[in-house]
Amino acid sequence: DTMTDELPELTSFILPTGSPSSAQLHVARTVCRRAERRMVPLVQDEETVDPAALAYVNRLSDYFFTAARFVNFCEDRDEVQYRSGGERGLSNRGRTDSIFLRERVVVKLKK
Repeated sequence: DTMTDELPELTSFILPTGSPSSAQLHVARTVCRRAERRMVPLVQDEETVDPAALAYVNRLSDYFFTAARFVNFCEDRDEVQYRSGGERGLSNRGRTDSIFLRERVVVKLKK
C-alpha cells in the first residue's frame, strides 16, 4: 500500500516496460498468475489446495505488479499505456472485420 500511494492512479492497462528490474518483476507476476490459474481447479473441484493459498498467490502477483511500477517510478522510467484506437474498418482483403487498432501512450510517472 505504501508503494501504491506514491504512484499515479491507473486509468488504463499498461504494457510491461521499463528497467530490467521492472521487467523481471513483471515476469514474476506472470508466473504467479499462471500458478493461480492452475490452482483454481484444485481449490474448487478437488479441494486439495487451501483457498487461503490461492488468495496469497493472488496478492503476491498484485505485489509484483505494484513493485514493477514502483521500480520504474523510482528510476524515473515512463509507463506505456495500452489503449484501443478505434475500429480498423476494412481488412487487407477488403472485408470488414472487428479487429481494433491499439495505440501506445507514454505516461510520465513523475512530473
